[in-house]
Amino acid sequence: MTRFVFRNGLSICAVAFCSIQVFAQPSPSTVRFVQGTIHGLLEMRAPDGHVVASGDIIQSVRGEHVTLHTLFNFKDGSTDDETTIFTQHRSFQFISDHHVQKGPFFPHPMDTFIDGRNGQVTTHTTDKDGKDEAKNSHVDLPPDIANGMIPLVIENMAYDDSTKNISMIVATPKPLVAKLIITKTDEDHYSLGGESRKATHYEIKIQLTGLAGVVAPIVGKTPPDIQIWTTTGSVPVFIREQGPIYPDSPIMTIQLTSPDWPDASKSGK
Repeated sequence: MTRFVFRNGLSICAVAFCSIQVFAQPSPSTVRFVQGTIHGLLEMRAPDGHVVASGDIIQSVRGEHVTLHTLFNFKDGSTDDETTIFTQHRSFQFISDHHVQKGPFFPHPMDTFIDGRNGQVTTHTTDKDGKDEAKNSHVDLPPDIANGMIPLVIENMAYDDSTKNISMIVATPKPLVAKLIITKTDEDHYSLGGESRKATHYEIKIQLTGLAGVVAPIVGKTPPDIQIWTTTGSVPVFIREQGPIYPDSPIMTIQLTSPDWPDASKSGK
């Protein structure tokens, strides 16, 4: 996308803990590839390989603002809808992120809006009686906040950069700032039209410190690593991600896809 996706994000917002230490003096990610208009097609697969949702990633530019919208429609009627807005003057600067997960696929539907201009985080959740609960919190945001922009940050890492640290707001149950450690691991092979190609593999660890870092391994809640692949070459583009999409979610696979067409010979056209 370029971020040819994703998610929050990926999926990384699925982690929530009681205490996380904020790291000092982080810096925004440098713009190596200026973002423009794109429309990519996505699919989400369960661990057994079955497609559970289809999606679109649409990016548009108006003036200084770049808007990145990722929408997944699930076969059971659920939706995962995220809109991220940012600027790109030498470095990527987060402005806002609105992420909504609703429907039977999600055990705990949620609606979270992060305003990077004033640090306000608004979260809507549904209680056991179906009643909406809204919470407003203020968070001191470091300048490298990257909710909804993780693949974009990876695509803009310098070729000889093996590691990148960024921050992300974890919105449940209470908004906190987490540190993400992105590491380039190796190159994997994939096939395109029968031709073998290389993909660069990145691993994302969610670093928990303080009380959260001590408690998480004990209670078995250490966040799983997130895996992202980009094309290998002078202009990297997101092609695949593996990770949870909500707390305690199975590891889902999100990747670019192409449309299926009717068989022309069978249709008589």
